Formats: sequence, C-alpha cells, structure tokens
Amino acid sequence: MDERPLHGIRVLDLTNVLAGPYCSYHLMLLGAEVVKIEKPGHGDLARRLGPEAALNHTAMGASFLAQNAGKKSIELDLKDPADRAAFERMVLDADVLLENFRAGVLNRIGYGWDSLHRNNPRLVYCAISGFGQSGPMSQAPAYDQIIQGLSGMMSITGTPETAPLRVGFPVSDSVGGLVAAMAICAALAGRSRTGKGVFLDVSMLEASLSAMGWAASNYLVSGVPPEPMGDQNATAAPSGTFDAADGPLNIAANRQEQFEALCRLVLREDLVTDERFADREARKANRTALNSEINEALRRRPALEWERLLSDAGVPAARILTVPQAVQLEQLQARGFFTDLPFPGQSRRTLRVSGNGVLVNGAPLRPESAPPFLGEHNAELDLIESADLGATDGVAAP
Repeated sequence: MDERPLHGIRVLDLTNVLAGPYCSYHLMLLGAEVVKIEKPGHGDLARRLGPEAALNHTAMGASFLAQNAGKKSIELDLKDPADRAAFERMVLDADVLLENFRAGVLNRIGYGWDSLHRNNPRLVYCAISGFGQSGPMSQAPAYDQIIQGLSGMMSITGTPETAPLRVGFPVSDSVGGLVAAMAICAALAGRSRTGKGVFLDVSMLEASLSAMGWAASNYLVSGVPPEPMGDQNATAAPSGTFDAADGPLNIAANRQEQFEALCRLVLREDLVTDERFADREARKANRTALNSEINEALRRRPALEWERLLSDAGVPAARILTVPQAVQLEQLQARGFFTDLPFPGQSRRTLRVSGNGVLVNGAPLRPESAPPFLGEHNAELDLIESADLGATDGVAAP
C-alpha cells in the first residue's frame, strides 16, 4: 500500500494491559514505529492474561497477542542507572512518549513533562489514566469496570430489573485508547506548524462520559436522567431487538418513512394510521403496544430473511450474532479486516488479529510482524546512539 500517514513517527510506549497498548496498536497500524519498553523478566501484565493457561505461562497471553503485533520489545529497568541512560537517549530521538501509570509516577522518578520537554522540545507526551493527572481522584487506582461504574454507564445497561450491569467488553479502556490515539495524531499535526510537542492528559472517566452521547447529553441539556431500557433505543420506536421466527433481530426504524416501510413489509399498514403510533413521540409513549404488534408479524419469517427485506427497503435491520458468527461475516473478509500472522513460538499455528476499520487509499491497515517476545529486540539497544532504532511500544516499570 501507499506510505502510511504516520510513517517515520517514533513512539516509546511504557503502557500495559489495554488502554495504552490499544492506543499504540492504532498508531502502529497508521504507520508509526512502536518499541515496547518493558520491565525486565516481567513485561506487560497482558502477557499473562487470556483464556489459555499455556500461553499465559510463556508470557504470550491472548490479551497481549491481540494488541501488540507490529511492535518491538526492549527490556529496561528505569531504576537502573545504565537502563535510565539508554531510555534517555531513546527519548531524544522519539516523537511520542505514551504511558499509563498512576498520575505523577514518571515525574517522581525524574521523567516528568518539564524535564522531557526540555531535552526534546518536539516530544508529544501522552499520559492515559483513570481520572487524569489532576483533581481529587487523580491518585485513585482504576480499571475498566471501575470507570464503567463511576461514569454512569453501568446504571443504564440492562433492564430496570437487571441494572446495573457491566458492558460485556472493556469499553472504557477501548474508548480511552482511541481518544489518546486521536489526541496524539492531532498533536503531531499541530507540531508540524509550531515545531513544539505538547503534554496530553487523557482521562478514561471523561472519555467514557463523552462517548455516552445522548445518555449524558439528555441530562445535561434537558435535565432528563437516562434509565436502563435493555435492548430498546430510548430515542425512537420501533427501535431495538425484536423476535423473528428463528431468533432475535435488531430493527431501527427511527424515521417516519422507515416506520411506514416496516409496516408495509410486515403486512401491518394499519399501524401507520393508528393514532397511538402517529408520530415519533406517540410511538415512544406506546412502545410496548407497538413492539407487541410488530413482534407478532415478524415471527412469520426467519431473521436473515427479514434482514435482507428490510435493508433493501432502507430500514436498518440485522440479525444479532455471537462473536464466532460475527467474525465470519463476508463483509469483514471483503475489506481485509483480519490479518493472519505467524504465531510466536508455534510453527503449526496461525495468529489472527484485527485491523481498525480504516482503509487508506483503498488498502486496509495491517501489522507486518507478530507480537514480540519479551525483550526480543534488546540487541537493538546498541543502535540507539546512532539513531537507527525505530520507536517501540512498551511498558516501562518505575
């Protein structure tokens, strides 16, 4: 493919587990060189996380494999004088420093923004933390579930009977990583004008609240607090999960013309003229009755048939799939979303990793190498002084 947008950008990554590595994975896909700086003998905690105990034992857990393809790994102990000197030389030639320690940790060991900026004025320093670098909660420990709870996200997930529920994947980690990647790209664009780097303070709590959209804005703007509604969309009706003959089906007939098309296809055009369902607000107020009528009609056909009929008519609709079903979608294969790589240490096995949903000039962004073993690129340390070492992505332990 053509040269990637971040080609030539060097990233030093001192993060571990998910939010930080997810951020640097996106930077790598966009073309950045990424060196993971990891604690000697231990490395990223994600190396020991995943469903296969054997992989965890070899420090190549599934959680690590998923986020670290295309990166390098160098072991450095930032308490060791020689390793500190090597790290400081790496910083001089870096474009980005990424970390996700608790607020102030790097500053306490001599690597705060002021000193790093003084030595490399072009450096973009991004710190990801649960609550940000300032404020009364800045020193509190945080994982994804803690942020989900504090943000209000869990309070509106599930039904009135089952809430609060944790979202089924680490959404706050993912959102925090994406916001950090976006901020880094913006800072690099700004540096092209000013010649100066900036300090980016990313709060997972704030990023999560920002991503909640109408669930937060309805309260901020109109004073209306959101409530758990299960699989229903509070902004429109009929919009949510419905019952086809062989399983569940999502339908989002949010606009009037979509509602009318839905009624026509399910042979219930009488619903269009029913005063209970005359407009958006009426349909929302009578959601339960409307859903009952539509479910009865939908049970005449299987979900895939409805998906095709409704989509062809301009009504957003799709089956509800399991993860094993979703990854088999022809749409993902057609766009090259997955990449198969050699499985580290296992010649008879293939590692499949995801992209990021972006095509550049028609080509998907792919990692070019498998995730690294801990310290796999230690031999490249002697290249640092000659500035030949590309950036890496990693976890530096204070």
